[in-house]
Amino acid sequence: MKSMIKKLTAKREASVALITVLAALITGLFQPKFFSISNLRSLAIGLSTDGILAIALTIVLVLGGIELSVGSVMALSCVLVGWTFLITDNILFGIIASLTVGIGIGLFNGLMISKLDLPPFIVTLGMQSLAKGAAYIFTEGSPLSMGGLPQWFRTLGRGSVFNIPIIFIIFMVLAVIFDLLMKNITTFRMIFYVGSNENAAKLSGINVSEVKVGVYMLSALLATLTGILSLSRFNVATPTLGTMAETRAISAAVIGGTSMAGGVGTVVGTVLGVVLLNIINNALVMLNVSVYWQDFVTGAILILAVTLDYVSHRKK
Repeated sequence: MKSMIKKLTAKREASVALITVLAALITGLFQPKFFSISNLRSLAIGLSTDGILAIALTIVLVLGGIELSVGSVMALSCVLVGWTFLITDNILFGIIASLTVGIGIGLFNGLMISKLDLPPFIVTLGMQSLAKGAAYIFTEGSPLSMGGLPQWFRTLGRGSVFNIPIIFIIFMVLAVIFDLLMKNITTFRMIFYVGSNENAAKLSGINVSEVKVGVYMLSALLATLTGILSLSRFNVATPTLGTMAETRAISAAVIGGTSMAGGVGTVVGTVLGVVLLNIINNALVMLNVSVYWQDFVTGAILILAVTLDYVSHRKK
C-alpha cells in the first residue's frame, strides 16, 4: 500500500513539474520578458511567502484538517511587529511579540480542535475573523508606514545573495527541511498516520491530540514568519495583507498532490504547485489581465484540483 502511494505521489509530482515547465515555456514564447532576470527575481520573491504558507497548509491537510486563518495570522503578525517597533523602536521586541501571539493562536486552534472536538473549519474560520479584526484594531484600518527599520531586517525581504533573493532562499531552505522531516522523522510521520486513519492511530499508541495541537501550532508559526518577512519586504504593516492567501496555499498544496481527505501529500509537490500558480499569475499580469480575473483563475484552479482529488479518492 505504501509503495503504491509513493508511486502515485511521484507520478503526480512529475505531472505537475511537466505542466509547470510547459507553462513557463508557453508564457516565455508569448512574452519574452518572462525569462528576464528582473522578472524571474520578482517571481521568486512573490512565490516565497505563498510557498511558506503552502507548506503550512500541506502539513494541516495531511493531518486531515483545514486551516483558514493563516492569511489573517500573517496580517496580524506583520502588524504586531510594525506596531511594536513604532512604540519601542526595537524590532526584536516586535518579532518576539509576533511569534508569541502567533504560536498562541496555533495552540488555541489546536486545543479547540483536539480537546473539544470542534470542527477545524469552524475554529479556523472564527480565528480568521478574530485575527483580521485585531489587525484592523491595531492599525485603526490604515497601513502603518515603517521608517527606520534596521538594515539587517530589510535585507531579509529585499536583499540578494548572488542575485538570488534572500527571502526565496529562506523559502527553499524551509521546503527542504520540512520535506526531510515529513519523510524521515517519526514525529512527522505520525501526521500521516493520523490523517490516514485517526482511530487506527489511537489504537497504535499515537497521542492524536498532541499531534493535532503540534500541527496547528507549527502552521501558525509559519504564518507568523510569513507576516514578518512581508513587513521586511514591503516596509509597511497593513491589515489587508494575506487576503486570498488561504485559497492560494490550499490550491498549491492540492495541485501538488496533497489530499483534502488527509494522509497524502509532499512538500515537493506543494512547491511545484506554488511555482505553477505563480507562473500563471505572472503570465496574466504580463498580459495586462485584471487582478480580479487572477483571483477568478485561482479559485477555478482550486475547484478543479479539489474535484480531481475527490474523484481519484472515490475511485480508490
